[in-house]
Amino acid sequence: MIVIIDYGMGNLRSVQKAIEASGANAEISSDPEAVRGASHVVLPGVGAFEDAMAELRRTGLDHAFREAVSGGKPCLGVCLGLQLLFDESEEDGLHQGLGLIPGRIVRFTPRPGLKIPHMGWNSLRILRPHPLLKGITGTPEVYFVHSYHAVAEHPEHVIAEADYPDPFPAIVARDNLVACQFHPEKSQSIGLAMYRNFVKLQ
Repeated sequence: MIVIIDYGMGNLRSVQKAIEASGANAEISSDPEAVRGASHVVLPGVGAFEDAMAELRRTGLDHAFREAVSGGKPCLGVCLGLQLLFDESEEDGLHQGLGLIPGRIVRFTPRPGLKIPHMGWNSLRILRPHPLLKGITGTPEVYFVHSYHAVAEHPEHVIAEADYPDPFPAIVARDNLVACQFHPEKSQSIGLAMYRNFVKLQ
């Protein structure tokens, strides 16, 4: 069973519907034991980094998710779920993340004419192959909504980039863990292809 972690922040039903549209079943749960029993785990999220980490810690979902990752289960982060994987975030202060991918989360640098948050369709620049991108080529268009982005400590963890206007990580991966800064569930056929690829991971 695929489990979508519910920690009170995120568009959980739209993620569930996208997974179902890809031909799999997914359960939304806030129970750490459900996460431990899952075959695949999705960490979604929309909102503030500090509040999200506080709720994950309060419920023990942080430990359950780390166990899923260390146990080799396919795990997917989406939007805020990507940011939570990193060591720390500078959003509204400095806050510790899950520490699963080395690096930090920073705000887009304000400059004339640049709207923050970065919102809307943007193209991906694929840097290296990954099973999540099987069958996806060229510069696919995906949908973003975010004011902060990752700075990865190790370039090999960055699978794809987007520009706003400077390059930033759009997909990161480390072993069985992969995450998208954009919303695959809002990215039409490209996003559904990614969810189909994710549910096939073993």
